[in-house]
Amino acid sequence: MSVWHPMSGYDPQARRTVMVSGEGCWVTDDTGRRYLDAKSGLWCVNAGYGRDELADAARDQLRTLPYYPLTDSHLPAQRLAARLGEWLGEDYVFFFSNSGSEANEVAFKIARQYHQQCGEPYRQKIVSSYRAYHGQTPGALAATGQNQRKLGYEPLPAGFLHVAPPDPYRCHLCEGGCTLRCAGEVERVLRFELPETVAAVIAEPVISGGGVIVPPAGYLAAVAAICARSGALLIVDEAVCGFGRTGRRFGHQHSGIVPDIVTMAKAVANGYFPIAVTAVRREIHERFAATGQGRLRHINTFGGHPAACAVALRTMDIMDGEDLPARAAGNALARRLKPLLALPQVGEVRGLGLLAGVELVEDRVSRRPVAADVTRRVVAACRERGVIVGMNANTAAGLSNVVMAGPPLVAGEEELDLLATTLEEAIREVL
Repeated sequence: MSVWHPMSGYDPQARRTVMVSGEGCWVTDDTGRRYLDAKSGLWCVNAGYGRDELADAARDQLRTLPYYPLTDSHLPAQRLAARLGEWLGEDYVFFFSNSGSEANEVAFKIARQYHQQCGEPYRQKIVSSYRAYHGQTPGALAATGQNQRKLGYEPLPAGFLHVAPPDPYRCHLCEGGCTLRCAGEVERVLRFELPETVAAVIAEPVISGGGVIVPPAGYLAAVAAICARSGALLIVDEAVCGFGRTGRRFGHQHSGIVPDIVTMAKAVANGYFPIAVTAVRREIHERFAATGQGRLRHINTFGGHPAACAVALRTMDIMDGEDLPARAAGNALARRLKPLLALPQVGEVRGLGLLAGVELVEDRVSRRPVAADVTRRVVAACRERGVIVGMNANTAAGLSNVVMAGPPLVAGEEELDLLATTLEEAIREVL
């Protein structure tokens, strides 16, 4: 075996499942066994596998204009930017990359340079939450609040700060009911660091890879108001929550806010092509000069690839035509999984749309998390039954105890019932 797989090292005994085909919510391995993919790949195949119209869109574009860099322009990128603007409902301009990590790196550069060009050169710091995930490239990893992922790769770029996550289940800030002190922590850090030194705050609508942590109602709106008062830009990372996953086109739309910058990746082209986007409010873009040092000095060879843009446009057609965000809202996975709370080792079931996390604990009173190996065994037991789910591995020490699911938005009653039944059987077997 000559493939170095992600999150792995040398293991001559390792055996990987080899997938050969996919259709709808299902994938098939090289032995002919089918699995329900309740992770949508890596939260990206939102419209499901086997979409011939997406393959056709790529083929047609590759025959017409297979590649051209966006140092000039091409029609698929222009059309995709216009369509994304309609989805966001605000006036943005769009910079194209290949991955969520890159989209966030671009966002950090834009935020810092914007403040410099507004006469505030000390605004360089980026604030994010512990347990949040923003990528694996150096700046994105520095913004990530998962220190197990950083161990051994430091020192990382300076200027990144972290605050307590908006985690209602494990909140240590409020007593006698939520008072949004988690949002107040953002303001407290800005005050102590000096607001004039903070370029931006970055947040996920739902902290996804860190354990599907759903912030309390009003959190994101409160953070947006704090940013507005302090002059820091608000970056919303929609890599997982965007493109219908939470029941709206974008996760931040549940909060009624207008972020300064929105980053998106994963499901933009339904996983059929690598593409990521950094959406920037037009008034920010207009502070960048057309030439010289005042322009954004960033380039991406394959960012906005013509075929990727064409597939993304067709993906958006599917989502609109089949109203997949509404289907995700109506099928609310956390609601379907609530019966798992009858099991004493299930501390909480949470989520939004077709994104859910099941937090496993030793007992409900102490809320002590189960060991990571226990969670892995639950995930393995699901796979043995033909259902692929994930877990929040290698994130925060002692908190690798959340089983995570996010099936394609096309999932029907049969698939969702199978997911719920399988999770219950697996938890009962292991715990």
